[in-house]
Amino acid sequence: MSKELKIGLVGATGLVGQIFLQALSEREASEKIKINELRPFASEQSLGKKISFLGQELPIQTLSDGCFKGLDFVFFSGGNEVSRIWAPKAVQEGAWAIDNSSEFRMNPNIELIVPEVNGDNLKNYKSPQVIANPNCSTIQLVVLLKPLLDHFGLEQVIVSTYQASSGAGREPQQELLDHMRRYPYESEGLDPQNKSDYFGQSLCLNVMPMISSVEASGFTGEELKVINESKKILNHKFLISAFAVRVPVLNVHSEAVWVRFNKMISKEQMFLALQNAKGLKLIDSNQNVDMPTPLTVTGKEEVYVSRVHQDIDDPSTWIFWVVADNLRKGAATNGIQIAEMIMG
Repeated sequence: MSKELKIGLVGATGLVGQIFLQALSEREASEKIKINELRPFASEQSLGKKISFLGQELPIQTLSDGCFKGLDFVFFSGGNEVSRIWAPKAVQEGAWAIDNSSEFRMNPNIELIVPEVNGDNLKNYKSPQVIANPNCSTIQLVVLLKPLLDHFGLEQVIVSTYQASSGAGREPQQELLDHMRRYPYESEGLDPQNKSDYFGQSLCLNVMPMISSVEASGFTGEELKVINESKKILNHKFLISAFAVRVPVLNVHSEAVWVRFNKMISKEQMFLALQNAKGLKLIDSNQNVDMPTPLTVTGKEEVYVSRVHQDIDDPSTWIFWVVADNLRKGAATNGIQIAEMIMG
């Protein structure tokens, strides 16, 4: 990118907003982008506060008519209600709106983009638009599925997600840390009932088999996001089911994925497809010390895949372990990559 960009960041004081700032700083330092101006936006509660960015102390601004004028891109991480009102206004004022909420994801008139998967769709637009950033678990899943679809086709996908506390935000993540600190000092451990403001039960040494509310179908909203968004992004008809679990991990989502094909695939074919895939890092090892895990992948921008093997009873099914930083590739990095593709 040779152009000096003017960027807005809505939700600048939130957990994802802070990762946006970090990722933008890194890209500026590596000369991948040049940022001429950054306008941080947050709620009125943050008015008077400042954020540090590239050696400057920038005052937090609140949203108002005309606040996006002169900007090239506005990244939104302020929630659905904020995006619903203000993302279209950003476009009206001349900026591309890249939205991290779920507000526009399934809108048939708005692109849902993972650059390595369907970034070419952005070539259809010559003027600013609202572009939706997918769910974090969806992003890492489709980065795996894209090369499989291109090389072999897809018949059925089953995914179980193991999602970190950071996916719920800064306060839930902090609550987990607080409970972990308290646990050794409580003689009988933490009472699982009514001990969490965010997860129903304490997440400390626990797992929760629900993320968001259960719909009439029996699936949670989080699971339906993965199912529906994956179909939209890949633009392909295949069977897909998901089960989402919250785990006592600070950051990085993991997934166990079963993919069935309508033909037999050799190990050599499978590994060649994965080795050459965009945004995907294949770890070819059966040693725990080499496995991508939340501890080893946090802060990374790629999607990692390992434990690649065929199912014993159904050799047309392959099984994968997929790990990615939900705040990086699952949110901020993916949004920035969208902007980079738009700029060319």
